[in-house]
Amino acid sequence: MKITMLGWELPPHNSGGLGVACYNLAKQLAQDGFEINFVVPYRARHRIKEFKVIGATDITPAELYRSANAYHSSGTIPPPNEESVRGGLDGLRTRYARFVQKLVADDPPDVIHAHDWLTFDAAVAAKRLCGSPFIAHVHATEYDRSGNAEGNLIVHDIEYQSLLLADKIIAVSRLTKRTIVEKYHIPADKIEVLHNAPAEVPPPETVADSPSYPYLEEMRRSGWTVVASLGRLTVQKGLNYLLEAAKLAVEKNPRLIFLLAGDGEQRDQLLLRCAQLGLGGNVAFSGFVRGQRWRDSYGSADLFVMSSVSEPFGLTALEAAACRLPLIITRQSGVGETISHALKYDYWDTHRLASLILAAAEQTVLRHELADNAASEINRLSWREVARGCSRIYRQHSLVEASP
Repeated sequence: MKITMLGWELPPHNSGGLGVACYNLAKQLAQDGFEINFVVPYRARHRIKEFKVIGATDITPAELYRSANAYHSSGTIPPPNEESVRGGLDGLRTRYARFVQKLVADDPPDVIHAHDWLTFDAAVAAKRLCGSPFIAHVHATEYDRSGNAEGNLIVHDIEYQSLLLADKIIAVSRLTKRTIVEKYHIPADKIEVLHNAPAEVPPPETVADSPSYPYLEEMRRSGWTVVASLGRLTVQKGLNYLLEAAKLAVEKNPRLIFLLAGDGEQRDQLLLRCAQLGLGGNVAFSGFVRGQRWRDSYGSADLFVMSSVSEPFGLTALEAAACRLPLIITRQSGVGETISHALKYDYWDTHRLASLILAAAEQTVLRHELADNAASEINRLSWREVARGCSRIYRQHSLVEASP
């Protein structure tokens, strides 16, 4: 069975968890016997053998990151049109859609499986051209990306129209399904929840001999507790609330250090806020991490915090659990549907977060119990189960039997 899969990024050219989830799903489907043609909007080398990666344009990943990454939705984005083909994000979406239409016209797939809003226009156009069913996979909505604010109205419209036209919708959590039903008024029976699973990424080309954070290792040996948070530095991730909680916690336990691993548009604002709170000696910003630095961000920590205001899933929590870290996560995160052995709080409750951080930092038995139980829980999750769910959906909506 032939699947044209549409996504905006894949490792190692990803800027967040979307590309990691897409890679793991496509890899498992390919291993199960499906023919996967994965279309990305850039041209680059991928160390992926299990499925075919097709670049729709000649732009580089670096150009994509600057103005059209998978999480970009700020400002006014005009709809695709003839005059804007070479201009910005709207022009890139137009070129991408045209490429996909030509691809499916020459070689019609059995199913079109599209990930998030940037690819939805292309999927709708391709469906109209070749008649193949369109499966919309929602990893995040504009409401999530904007931190439950209004966000970009044009993106809302793209999501709404595309979800109406999709043959089936896959949501990564019950939380995301509820958002789609409540905000876009899509019938609940059109949406199926398929939770993500612990992620693998293609191996790095080189591995350094020394650890990425020797200063953190030295501080841990001196009795400090390292609290890690991995993710994009955006309003969605609630990092301002985390810094407020860090201030409260450090006042009671000055031997806490917070590692913020990631990059994003809030970086300068968060640096300034650290200075205003007097946290310069207790917060470390690593910048964007991948490969060994990504792995070492977990390996150098004692506990993990995910402070998101609205997190459809939260792959970083599964990654942290796989590294046997105790978890502190918000109740506004989808990953909490799969992990019960985590300390949970509402994203705005900075005093409770500070208390949870202090409790986990000071109680070794609590940390070990949380880490062991969470690690056991995630063993129940697998990309094979996610792929089986996709296969069932393909079978329901395609004229071709969905089997290897």
